[in-house]
Amino acid sequence: MLLGYLASGWAAEASSPAEAEFPILDRSRAMVHDFTEGVARHVDGWFGDKPFEQGGMVSGSIGFKFLGRQHESPDASFRFGAKLDMPNVKEKTYLFFGQENERELLTDQPEPFTRRELLLPEDRREDQTLFAGIGYALRDNIDFRAGLRSGIKPYAQARYRKGWVLGERNRVDFRETLFWNRKDGVGSTTLLSFGHGFSRSLAFRWSLAGTISDETDGLAWSNSMGIFKTFGDQRSLSLEALIGGTTAGSDNVSETGVRTIWRQPVYRDWTLVEVSLGHFWPQGDAKDENRRGWALGVGFEILF
Repeated sequence: MLLGYLASGWAAEASSPAEAEFPILDRSRAMVHDFTEGVARHVDGWFGDKPFEQGGMVSGSIGFKFLGRQHESPDASFRFGAKLDMPNVKEKTYLFFGQENERELLTDQPEPFTRRELLLPEDRREDQTLFAGIGYALRDNIDFRAGLRSGIKPYAQARYRKGWVLGERNRVDFRETLFWNRKDGVGSTTLLSFGHGFSRSLAFRWSLAGTISDETDGLAWSNSMGIFKTFGDQRSLSLEALIGGTTAGSDNVSETGVRTIWRQPVYRDWTLVEVSLGHFWPQGDAKDENRRGWALGVGFEILF
């Protein structure tokens, strides 16, 4: 099945000598997990007396990424997110909170096309926001989310996901998010992805995403096409061609590029490192030889 070909192998454990090298990481991760679980237990207690151990669970991640583009100043970004499943709340209801790029949070931008993965710098004061909200899974492939971001600004999303397995080696995935917020009004983000597995460790994937809203003049779109290779023990390598733009400008294409990403664990199976190298060419109205060049990103992620 294609899911096997595209999987990264999240079950590897580091050797015991490495486990003793960084006790501060173990303590820090435990502190974050215990704090998040404490919040979940406290909030869950508002809704009933059922013990948290009977179905309660918290999960999340903390991520740092350092990046630099040629002709631009180096930059760093921070991401934090947590999901809280609580037994006293209805079975399919959950809470979530964290810190994220505001625009990407509101529009539910697919991860491969975020500024972070495209190695683009962002203003932490203007671009990032704290958020919290509640979600409800109507079915396995439909869920609704409503929340607040910095400044007590509301937003809401309805998400639909569907996948089709075509034979033993092909898979098509579709995701549609309808969203609302005061800045954009009503809008939608669509993601369509096709994957073909050459073997259990080598696959081809093509993805196309587009976002439109009441406040935009056209469709902002992104396209990627690439090869993905896994090596076991959560190690993976990808090489992609990228192109993006908007239908509102005089030229639909604003940038093309190539990107390669290497991922692997560096301490146990919950501390991951990602190294990204890319080269980008602005096009159309954005074409500027001074913005053409290389980009490098180094990211660290701790799962809890």
